[in-house]
Amino acid sequence: MTADLEGKNIIITGSNTGIGRATADALARRGARIFFACRSKAKTQPVIDQMIKDTGNPKLEFLELDLGKLSAVKASAEAFLALNLPLHVLINNAGLGRAHGLTADGYELIFGTNHLGPFLFTLLLHPALKAAGTSRVVNVASRAHERAGPIDFEHLREPYHGFGGMPEYGRSKLANVLFANELARRWKADGVHTYSLHPGVVASDIWRKVPQPLRAIMTSMMITVQQGAVASVRCAGSPEVANETGRYYGQDGQIRKHNPLADDQALATKLWNYSEEQVRQYLK
Repeated sequence: MTADLEGKNIIITGSNTGIGRATADALARRGARIFFACRSKAKTQPVIDQMIKDTGNPKLEFLELDLGKLSAVKASAEAFLALNLPLHVLINNAGLGRAHGLTADGYELIFGTNHLGPFLFTLLLHPALKAAGTSRVVNVASRAHERAGPIDFEHLREPYHGFGGMPEYGRSKLANVLFANELARRWKADGVHTYSLHPGVVASDIWRKVPQPLRAIMTSMMITVQQGAVASVRCAGSPEVANETGRYYGQDGQIRKHNPLADDQALATKLWNYSEEQVRQYLK
């Protein structure tokens, strides 16, 4: 342990598996207090227990979070806020790929889980992020956003009807980048720095809804979760990017170009306003 993150509080969503788990392991070895924001304690606690043994860091805790249910997102944020701790880093890592259906609140499943849930979670945690003095919000997006077209706001409450769900996945990841950019503008005065990134094409649990044997074939050609965690770890803990905000990073943790739509201020404002309206009752 280098202990350079001693005294820092970090929340990582979806941190019991895949990239999130690898990210948590890397940051735990640097002394951070980490909250594993996941749906199942039964599946997460054994991961925490093993990581405590592996890293020698006992400051690892479970925080219940279901991003597909807005009331559960609010309950999770309130549980953290009740601890009265500053939040130095929030890593919005959890996500779904190629999943069909609707969330508990009636939104297209990929958009609702990958954007709307994290949007609400982040806004609710604003007081803790601000209390840290200087903090970071890291959105794990994807290169898939680079091929996404304009967001069709009229159909975000319908399940997709095509095969594979890649257009919907790309749309949700474009929303992640737009959200990070808009946060950089709106929360700059509060000391909140934002980052979005492409982790690489990773053999992670995000593909769990893809049926076998297709999933096995797909993941055999992907990079490891440890390789996929490089950009997240850099954005969350590197002093080299501490003063940057609203930038998009590649798999190697270096700044790269994003979809030009991510610079569309009108689209970013429209997405923020739409998202805020959908979660308004939970912001009270």
